[in-house]
Amino acid sequence: MEQKQINSRRTVVYVDGYNLYYGRLRGTAFKWLDLVEYFDALLVRRDQNESLTKVNLYTAWALARFATHGQASVEAQSAYHRALQQRHGERISIVYGSHSMDPSGTLLPSYVSGQPYDRNVRSRVWKIEEKKTDVNLAIGMYRDAAKGLVDRIILVSNDSDTEPVLEAIREDFPQIMIGVVMPRRPEVVTGQAQRRRSGSLAATADWTLDYILEEHLQAALLPDLIPTNKKPIRKPGHW
Repeated sequence: MEQKQINSRRTVVYVDGYNLYYGRLRGTAFKWLDLVEYFDALLVRRDQNESLTKVNLYTAWALARFATHGQASVEAQSAYHRALQQRHGERISIVYGSHSMDPSGTLLPSYVSGQPYDRNVRSRVWKIEEKKTDVNLAIGMYRDAAKGLVDRIILVSNDSDTEPVLEAIREDFPQIMIGVVMPRRPEVVTGQAQRRRSGSLAATADWTLDYILEEHLQAALLPDLIPTNKKPIRKPGHW
């Protein structure tokens, strides 16, 4: 696929990895997603003379003791990140935050069926929080805009926490076009309500993609085996 066009508009993608995974990829066969290939194809479909300069993925390492597949989940995530970097080099950047957890547990109000909310009825739970991702993403977008490195921004998130930085970019750099891709399924999941579209994010964007189609994910999967100078990278068996 041709990457550059004459006077094409430099487009950079900023991916909230947590939001993408839990909003669209979890429980699917598309976790081995080639993000660069997906957004290359998206820009071709848009046909707006846009050139994908880079994809920035903001995430945090999985915690083996809380992951469904334990250490295998950590190894799968590592393989995925190495596969992206091996395949695309400088066109992909992965920025890591961290997780935090109160070692004594977090005291939260308990849900009791048929009973109203009562802050005095509480239970101690393990509460895992991803830290720095939102801040890293916001700073990355704003700094790239301030340095004049982008003509168009695509944010991949359905989290309204990123609304302030989009508003700031729109006010300070009105020449930059903003797009938002919301990691949602187009269909209603059986027995589960669809995640609500973030209206506040949509209001700050020039255009939005309200859901990601399965056919476009399927067309942008990484090869099951990716050669390297040493041991090849293999798609995780449980993915």
